[in-house]
Amino acid sequence: MAAELTTPELIARHRPTLDQALESIRTRAYWSPHPEHPKAYGEHGSLDAAAGKAAFDALLGTRLDLGQPGTDDWVGGEVSPYGVELGVTYPHSDLDVLLPAMRAGQRAWRDAGPEARAVVSIEILKRISDRTHEFAHAVMHTSGQAFMMAFQAGGPHAQDRGLEAVAYAYAEQIRTPDVAEWTKPQGKRDPLVMNKRFTPVPRGTALVIGCNTFPTWNGYPGLFASLATGNAVLVKPHPRAVLPLALTVRIAREVLTEAGFDPNLVALAAERPGEGIAKTLATRPEIRIIDYTGSTGFGDWLEANARQAQVYTEKAGVNTVVVESTDDYKGMLSNLAFSLSLYSGQMCTTPQNLLIPRDGITTDQGPKSYDEVVADLARAVDGLLGDDARANGLLGALVNPDVKARLEAAAGLGEVALASREIANPEFPDAVVRTPVIVKLDGAKPDDEAAYMSECFGPVSFAVAVDSASDAVELLRRTVREKGAMTVGAYTTDEGSSGTSRRCASRRPRSCR
Repeated sequence: MAAELTTPELIARHRPTLDQALESIRTRAYWSPHPEHPKAYGEHGSLDAAAGKAAFDALLGTRLDLGQPGTDDWVGGEVSPYGVELGVTYPHSDLDVLLPAMRAGQRAWRDAGPEARAVVSIEILKRISDRTHEFAHAVMHTSGQAFMMAFQAGGPHAQDRGLEAVAYAYAEQIRTPDVAEWTKPQGKRDPLVMNKRFTPVPRGTALVIGCNTFPTWNGYPGLFASLATGNAVLVKPHPRAVLPLALTVRIAREVLTEAGFDPNLVALAAERPGEGIAKTLATRPEIRIIDYTGSTGFGDWLEANARQAQVYTEKAGVNTVVVESTDDYKGMLSNLAFSLSLYSGQMCTTPQNLLIPRDGITTDQGPKSYDEVVADLARAVDGLLGDDARANGLLGALVNPDVKARLEAAAGLGEVALASREIANPEFPDAVVRTPVIVKLDGAKPDDEAAYMSECFGPVSFAVAVDSASDAVELLRRTVREKGAMTVGAYTTDEGSSGTSRRCASRRPRSCR
């Protein structure tokens, strides 16, 4: 095929970006070529807010034809958590046709070398970045994130993660020289000389299993790491969040074609309702790498059954914060209220268990009892979400009925310190928007342990009363050991307090499942 983009052109265009990314992973300093503010877009060919919204609207009710081989049906059915039926249909593929077609272009992609693969990947990311406003609406209406979160987390932050993966992939591939002369002295005899040649060898076809809540943020690292290292990539989106990854695949296929490579190096695996093709794909012999974000149960299944592949999983956990003491009581409450509320707690990094000594904590405002801390936190959440417009911007919408069911059931697990309330969204009347619930539990009661030792994904948090700070730390350790965790944190002013670190507060995370 005739290339519209030559490798030298792409190197000239994107080598500075690659070099800066390499410098950033070396120093771990902040740098991003992807603007976080919506007003930064609209120049140099990128879509501004109005054009991005129009591009998204134009997708609704259409067929997204990717030109993939083996298409035997058209599937869809996504309904936005905000109540909008997307009506987009996607190609359903005969895997016995699609997977061999994906393998056909891998030799040329491998032989292109690390630099060519890196700059092609960066060109894909650049075109995605130019359409960030369009992607923001696609992420918002599949994940339920509020627009600004969908814009930032689904746009520049996801793109940063993709670029970081490209940079690390490139660095690893060039760490060993292409050629080397190996000479071993032999005393009086002639030295032993070997001319060595090193070629990074891709594993084969990679499978990215997408998630519902952060499809691009969690999908891009695996996608671009595999592509930049010479592997073909099959993207299997979550059936409720196909559109953002389908758009990604379409852009990738366009760039690969223009650069003279086989577009089938990146393909989409959409599924019929209830088909559940992830297990089928994961155990196919052609699949050699799997990237997955989601529930612990399916992650464990992949690790146990996809034995032919290198499996990378981000699974669930029970995130915990120890509250022992603080010299900024108001700030602590504000941070915790924000962390519990952001995206309605639908992040794998949202704190679930707050471990608080039953005798209370010391603060800059004097001693606070367990009941006072919980009541003050409830008021902080109420204050943060008291204005419905502000609340809609922070909470977004519940991503699926399972989250709503867990939220409603949580009120029956203990004493409710903060009841969840329904918030109307004037722009989207069918959106299901709920504030968090905080439930008081006793760490000494076995019946309560069944609740706080299980992940309750969604806007549900447990204020767990414990006997002491040392007991809190021991419970934290046991929780991480038995259930895992994506984040842990502690508030304490005592550097030696039971092994906790000084004011290691829960951050405002951008990750999720």
